[in-house]
Amino acid sequence: MQTSAVPDLAHTHARPVHWLATAAAMAAVVAAAGLLQPEAATASQAGGAGPGTGAVAAPDPAPAPDADTAAFPLACGGAKSVVTKKATGDLDGDGSPETVAVARCDAGSGTPPSGVYVLTRTPDGSRVVATLVEPAQKLSVGDFAVRDGAVTATLFGYSSPSVPSCCPDVQEKVKWRWQGGKFVRTAQADARGV
Repeated sequence: MQTSAVPDLAHTHARPVHWLATAAAMAAVVAAAGLLQPEAATASQAGGAGPGTGAVAAPDPAPAPDADTAAFPLACGGAKSVVTKKATGDLDGDGSPETVAVARCDAGSGTPPSGVYVLTRTPDGSRVVATLVEPAQKLSVGDFAVRDGAVTATLFGYSSPSVPSCCPDVQEKVKWRWQGGKFVRTAQADARGV
């Protein structure tokens, strides 16, 4: 018998125990893949109940409060109030959107001061739950947004009572965020002349 110059490759011969171990491993992989399949696609919300499951679907969040129907704490002396800007978002993290509205009296001329109000939805409509800027501060609002749970605005005001009301000369960028059960205001940049 002639001996080979190549070492014996006994481990390359499959024995029944090798096939059994391979089959068991493959069965485990297939079983695990079957258990980790994603849920079937449906038109309902994730975690919602489909027909016949016996589970109750979570209700859709209520729509954002309507700023156009809210009663703002403005003393307009016979003139009506007008909403000049509005934005919505979940400010307190409860899953329901709030509306932030900039409102002022509808004056015939000049630049009447604005108020910035946070509205929530009630069974009867919308209600003011926080005032971020009082009209008595004699400020007007430029850029305005609700993003990532915060309200940002550019406020325009006056450096002294002698500055004409048509021409605000001070600007401040501010942000309000719900913290500790109230809205906390922070300055985004130092107040500066316009």
